[in-house]
Amino acid sequence: MAEKYIVDLSKDEKAELVSLTQKGRPGARKIKRANILLLVDYGKPDFEVAELLHTSWLTVLRTRQRYVEGGLDFALNELPRSGRLPKIDDKIETILTTLAQSHPPNGRVRWTLQLLADRLVALTRLESLSNEAVRLVLKNDLKPWQRQKWCIPTVIGARFVWRMEDILDFYAEPYQFAFPVICFDEVPYQMVSEAKLPLPMRNGKPGRYDYEYRREGTCNLFMFLQPLAGWRHIKVTDQHIKQDFAWLKFMSAALKRSTPCFVRH
Repeated sequence: MAEKYIVDLSKDEKAELVSLTQKGRPGARKIKRANILLLVDYGKPDFEVAELLHTSWLTVLRTRQRYVEGGLDFALNELPRSGRLPKIDDKIETILTTLAQSHPPNGRVRWTLQLLADRLVALTRLESLSNEAVRLVLKNDLKPWQRQKWCIPTVIGARFVWRMEDILDFYAEPYQFAFPVICFDEVPYQMVSEAKLPLPMRNGKPGRYDYEYRREGTCNLFMFLQPLAGWRHIKVTDQHIKQDFAWLKFMSAALKRSTPCFVRH
């Protein structure tokens, strides 16, 4: 399919893209698309471009298609949407809250609202952002009384945002039968039972159960799922051993043989 969308940049277009990638102001997604066009014009295959830029080959293919069908501006920029586009959408909000919990820039003890606004403009498609908009997002999203295990980033730069946006874009793709998204995860699970019989719900009162419970051992859950198709397969094991992962490898190979797909852990 890649041969259908041949990218042949003019001299002026190449110069514009090179200049774009050397600036820090455009959003990370726009810079990624510019790099994709430069690499495929140079003759790099889609899978190699995807690996170099830490993105999916479908993103490379879509960028090719947008360039062939609509030109350079259409390939680089977002599609116009009906209605008023919110200043901070869910994706930008995710980047902002992650940024606010990372280490502040060198020479700073903590992030300020202005520093966060400036960094977010540099990393995304936003042209400007007020301190008040940043404050309202953080006020609604950050809950200092809660604690949760998390993968804490040290530096939120363009490469980090590329990877984050790639994952978010990947799971926001519409369902395609020929390219199903197959996800895999595993988790240890503690089995419990009720120490006392729960009380059924009544008119005006919810069902109630006692806080005391009995431990009934542990198990491990392995799951393959295809979210957009409503399909899942679960394997329950007594322990977490290499034989179970061998089964998972077999399942992954079987899925790949039956239909082209992506498996992400």
